[in-house]
Amino acid sequence: MSGIVVVGSLNADLVVRTERFPQPGETLHGSDLATLPGGKSANQAVAAGRLGGTVRMIGAVGDDGNGRLLRDSVAAAGVDTTHVAVREGVPTGTAVITVDAAGENTIVVSGGANATLTPDDLPADAFDGTGVLGLCLEVSIDVVLAAARAGRAAGATVLTNLSPFGAVPQELLDLTDVLLVNEHESVALGDHGVARSIVTRGGDGCVVHDGDAESVVVEAVRVDPVDTTGCGDAFMGAVALRLDAGDSLVDAARFAVGVGAYAATEPGAQASYPTPAELERFLRS
Repeated sequence: MSGIVVVGSLNADLVVRTERFPQPGETLHGSDLATLPGGKSANQAVAAGRLGGTVRMIGAVGDDGNGRLLRDSVAAAGVDTTHVAVREGVPTGTAVITVDAAGENTIVVSGGANATLTPDDLPADAFDGTGVLGLCLEVSIDVVLAAARAGRAAGATVLTNLSPFGAVPQELLDLTDVLLVNEHESVALGDHGVARSIVTRGGDGCVVHDGDAESVVVEAVRVDPVDTTGCGDAFMGAVALRLDAGDSLVDAARFAVGVGAYAATEPGAQASYPTPAELERFLRS
């Protein structure tokens, strides 16, 4: 079995840069507004695709300019978009993103077409032969659960990113083979019962828990960040890629740390993701 299927969100990122984040009730000047392809799931698919993975995307966009932007961007990374539905009369999902001078960001998501995705949009044969299934929480939990069930039944490794973070049914955790959370989400989640997990720590790397083996700290690749938007998604896509290739969880995390660091050195999400050659040059420098 090989190949990656990503089920979930595609968003147009509306990005403005400013010196610092505004306080409640405060107005600040910002840069010109940029509209860029994003969405957690689409980002993850693009990250894996640009690195050479065989990837399929299942999701929904509106019949509008943003929808065309997203389909074109995902397809340009070599991702199969056959099962990205186009909804008439529904806007494409959007994310309003503010980036400060330190490269940190705040994000507010409006679901749009993502909210129309249902379990019926999952083709019966979507997961046949799939090595890794990537999931996050930017679409309905019913869709996420249906995909997890189908992926598990097909023998895929179910890789779940609990973001945007919130309460989830225990069934989803039971169906998850590898859990990806950040350190704050890990504390809030508590004892989740997933034997294999990666806890990301931003600029401090990550911690890998793999069954009964001793936890492993993977150090970060140090960079001066330009924009951290989509870095976690780059990490997720890279983990999916390397798990699909047969790597151990620790080796997959080590690879992903480098990919996430590269993404922080360029503006935007999908536009910041490396090809194998770009990643190799970056890690050698």
